[in-house]
Amino acid sequence: MNPPLPDSKAVVVVIDDDHHILELTALILSRKGYHVLTASTARQGMDIIATQAPELALLDYMMPEMDGLTTLREIKARYPDTYVIMFTGKGNEEIAVELMKGGASEYILKPFNNRDLIDRLDNVLRIREIELHNKALQQEHVRLLEEIDDWNQELQKRVREKTEALQKAQSEIAQSEKLAALGYLSAGMAHEVRNPLNSISLFAQLMRQNTTDQEQQEYLGKILKEIDRIDSIICKLLDASRRSRTISSDVQIDRVVDNAIDAFSPQIETGNIRVERRYHGVPPAIKADPAEVEQIFTNLFLNALDEMPGGGRLDIEIYEESGWVVVKVGDSGGGIPAETLPNIFEPFFTTKSRGTGMGLPVVQRIARIYQGTVSVEKTSAEGTVFRLEFPAVIQA
Repeated sequence: MNPPLPDSKAVVVVIDDDHHILELTALILSRKGYHVLTASTARQGMDIIATQAPELALLDYMMPEMDGLTTLREIKARYPDTYVIMFTGKGNEEIAVELMKGGASEYILKPFNNRDLIDRLDNVLRIREIELHNKALQQEHVRLLEEIDDWNQELQKRVREKTEALQKAQSEIAQSEKLAALGYLSAGMAHEVRNPLNSISLFAQLMRQNTTDQEQQEYLGKILKEIDRIDSIICKLLDASRRSRTISSDVQIDRVVDNAIDAFSPQIETGNIRVERRYHGVPPAIKADPAEVEQIFTNLFLNALDEMPGGGRLDIEIYEESGWVVVKVGDSGGGIPAETLPNIFEPFFTTKSRGTGMGLPVVQRIARIYQGTVSVEKTSAEGTVFRLEFPAVIQA
């Protein structure tokens, strides 16, 4: 446990009961300029963190004596400036969500790619630097507010405006980093789903070749068709996590909304929901991927229907305003509680027992991709209205 070398990039403690992983990780990181400390138990790792205050900790999920999740929570509670990256060989969504909620900054599946490991560490270090800098700015901001207590009302107003702008910028940075981490997680989970999906497809094809029963042939054909659809969704998920978008088509948003509503026709009919559409003329087109824009409204309509289990009204209004296409989606449900309203676009935040908390964050992510915005225009005990705005295509 020697002190870090003067030219080292950062101090990293690797906590894993597998000595091969310790040696391999230490070798990879040392070659890239990191000063590496190792521990084979969680307690040893905690002792190192207490004395050396490393910037990063690489922590195995499956640890003897004290498991990785418990260790993660203890590190975040006692040493918040040490950012934790979790190693695990179990790639399922429940573990990933649990780790991110526990305070993990990143999540890496074993076995890992050496280059990917370095990229992840460098990215977490950048996030850490930004967040610690923002924390210092916030502390300085509090000190300055105490000093200007006696200033006149006009100066207080200007300070308040600057503070709100800073908080908004910090919130957007934090949200962007969370969604970037979610992209890594999505790619990993997509790979995990693809392997069993390929096996199912292979067996279904073999069964189809070996049967002459017409009904079974039809059923197996439907199975293969649904497998292809799932695979197409996975391809889009992987593509979304790897590339920037190339917008190639003009989209009539009223048609996209109509398609999304049609998909919910059975739920609307059986749920005694009245749909009211107010389209003020034919709106201008927007530049976007129609499938992704439809996903926005699919998520919003799903939330709205969940809020009206005993029936109600779904309102959709579309119009143009100052070069923007505006869409309002309203429901007659119970509204959003004031205490949860600031968190509704946070990944994994949900008040539903069966929800994942990803519907509205996905809506916001897609809207931002196409220079759009989404916000809650109003909410009360009589219902909620979401407002979306997209830049209209300028006709030559």
